Amino acid sequence: MALFELTLVLLLIAVALTALSRRLEVPYPSLLALAGVGIAFVPGVPTIEIDPELALALFIAPVLLDAAYDTSLRDLNRYRVPLALLALGAVLFTTAAVALVGWAMAGLPIAAAIALGAIVAPPDAVAASAVLGQFKVPHRITAILQGESLLNDATALLIYRIAVAAALGPVLLSNAAPMIALSTVGSLVTGYALGHLSLATLSRIEDAASGTVVQFAGTFGVWILADRLGLSAIITIVVYAMTIARTAPRRMSARKRVSSYSVWETAVFVLTVLAFVLMGLQARTIVERLAGAGQLSAFVFAAAVLAVVIVSRLVWVLGCGVILRALARLGSAEQQKEAPSFRGGVLIGWCGMRGLVTLVAAFALPQDFPGRDPIVLAAFSVVLGTLVLQGMSLKPLLRLLNLDPDETVDREVAQARVVVMQAALDILSGKTSDAAAAVREQYAAQRKIAKNPDDAQAATEYDRLRLYAIKSQRDALEELRRNGTIGDEAYHRLEEEIDWSELAASPAGRFQPLTTT
Repeated sequence: MALFELTLVLLLIAVALTALSRRLEVPYPSLLALAGVGIAFVPGVPTIEIDPELALALFIAPVLLDAAYDTSLRDLNRYRVPLALLALGAVLFTTAAVALVGWAMAGLPIAAAIALGAIVAPPDAVAASAVLGQFKVPHRITAILQGESLLNDATALLIYRIAVAAALGPVLLSNAAPMIALSTVGSLVTGYALGHLSLATLSRIEDAASGTVVQFAGTFGVWILADRLGLSAIITIVVYAMTIARTAPRRMSARKRVSSYSVWETAVFVLTVLAFVLMGLQARTIVERLAGAGQLSAFVFAAAVLAVVIVSRLVWVLGCGVILRALARLGSAEQQKEAPSFRGGVLIGWCGMRGLVTLVAAFALPQDFPGRDPIVLAAFSVVLGTLVLQGMSLKPLLRLLNLDPDETVDREVAQARVVVMQAALDILSGKTSDAAAAVREQYAAQRKIAKNPDDAQAATEYDRLRLYAIKSQRDALEELRRNGTIGDEAYHRLEEEIDWSELAASPAGRFQPLTTT
């Protein structure tokens, strides 16, 4: 019961911190990290132990699926060069730099030092997105950061798995290489096949709640199955999610989709909160075990790893930027236009906050792993340090860099809206009833507003008036239920219709009711 009560308190604290982060315009993971440290050292807080394999499945599988589902294949292909340099090159470079420090400074075995490097190598785009979403930074930067956060997890966790296995027993590279290749191919095929199988199952389920439960069960099932078969659970989950994302829209109802999005967003938030708290509790236990000079040396080592992680990413990103700009000058005008700018490189290099993957990978180390205590403490310090130092300084950095605003997505939405509305008008052109005329008039009005993508003011005014009218609709509906004209069943059906209208009229799909004041 004490654990249940503690969990409720932690979730409420996390909600309050999220609201505070919006007011302060800082990433909410930064405040969660600080809260995790504070809670960990509160007297009487229990120590929670969790199985390492369960930690990976419980925390990583849903978060990876959520990130992969939103990943754009078009952007992955368009920015394949910078993504490869970050997801492969930056991870390997950071892993090597941290491993060298771990071996030379803390006396870790080579395999354990490499495991530490792989743990702290992959940045998490959640913290960066929380700030970048408030500014119209170039779409190229946000797309690269989001794609990197997905792909670098697979690279880092693959290195992590091999290093952990090598630290606990002998691993021959000659035997491991073919198995890695076979595992990669098998993971791609399995993820694709399971994605289609999952969709076939979900399309037969009408109830939104049941469908969401099946989605969660399927996510954990895919991870467990891939792990049991000796495949890469990370690659399998990523392919599984991207397969569903590309084919689900035509096979899932709107009701199930909206319900599913809300539940997944909440679930990922809860898992993030719990991961920060669990890691904080682990850090407290480690600090208590370390005494005297051992404690001091562990903190010095953790600070050194944090410095290496920040500096190595900046060196890699800015160095690659110099090379890419030099190569672009030798190419066409289009290639020169696509070359990364120095200011963009500074922003990408500074958006290296570590998050959930680093926390869980450190937490999942076996208890008998060599150097586990300093490794876990260093990992937690890197997450805390990058979220506080880099996360909280992103906003002033963006103002200092003064990047050109980017309305790429807004233009694409406007252009697509015209095509979508025209498709509706075309299909209704042969209908002559009064109802058809009313529907055509509505679509024609929306198409007229959207036809000029550069006329953002007209589109904004159109949505503003829709939200204004929707508020009046809600007031009238509330009055009908209050005076007993309609019952709750009719009320909720109409409420859902109005919710859909408000969702369509709200910026970025968020509910933002318009007040009359």
